[in-house]
Amino acid sequence: MTERGPSERLAAARECWAPAARLGRHRHRQRYAAVVLAGGYEECGSGGRLRVEAGDVLLHGCFEAHLDRFAKAGAVIMNLPLSGTWTGPGLGRVADPDRLARLAERNAAAATEALWEEYQARNAPLQDWPDLLAADLRRDPQLRLADCAFTHGLAAETLSRGFARLFAVTPTAFRAEARARRALTGLCDGRASTCLCRRAERHCRSGAYDTGHCCPKGSLRRRGAGQIGSRRQSPRPSNTDP
Repeated sequence: MTERGPSERLAAARECWAPAARLGRHRHRQRYAAVVLAGGYEECGSGGRLRVEAGDVLLHGCFEAHLDRFAKAGAVIMNLPLSGTWTGPGLGRVADPDRLARLAERNAAAATEALWEEYQARNAPLQDWPDLLAADLRRDPQLRLADCAFTHGLAAETLSRGFARLFAVTPTAFRAEARARRALTGLCDGRASTCLCRRAERHCRSGAYDTGHCCPKGSLRRRGAGQIGSRRQSPRPSNTDP
């Protein structure tokens, strides 16, 4: 999994994705909003499984991880940095995404303010048992997976394999990340040091956390960092609209 997130405040970035492109599971350190300008895609991650199209907005909190499966038409997305105490995730719509994109090219802060003025929250439909399981684990990260398997009438192995096939992470790891993210999201509020944010990021990757010392019980090698608009694996977005 690729991890991203610079220490500085992020700038607005437009991304253009090819038809049927795939982006593997990755993590962003800072908050941002993905405004869909054209096309659509399916995102599976910390916020559950979300299918979005032009006009939809995905709000991402600190340390969230997700993968993206783009539609046959591809997608054009404008990413806007978010600040304040909002923790996410969230899903909503705006009436005029192109206006936000034009504004973001001149003034990212003004575009973010306009986003909040237009944003209308909406609920994502829970399509199948993996969606229900992800929602349950986000709501209560202390849930026992054996109980979840029983609730859905599945063997524990079937539950784990089916969830991982969709989310590219086991329900055990998803639950551990939900626990860590709940404890550590407040560290990435613009006041925490770069070192502190990096330690918190390692917590989410390992699923271990200690809010008193922010010192991970286990560590993984950090494989890359960059801005929201920077992709570190194929397929890469183009610089112009498809």
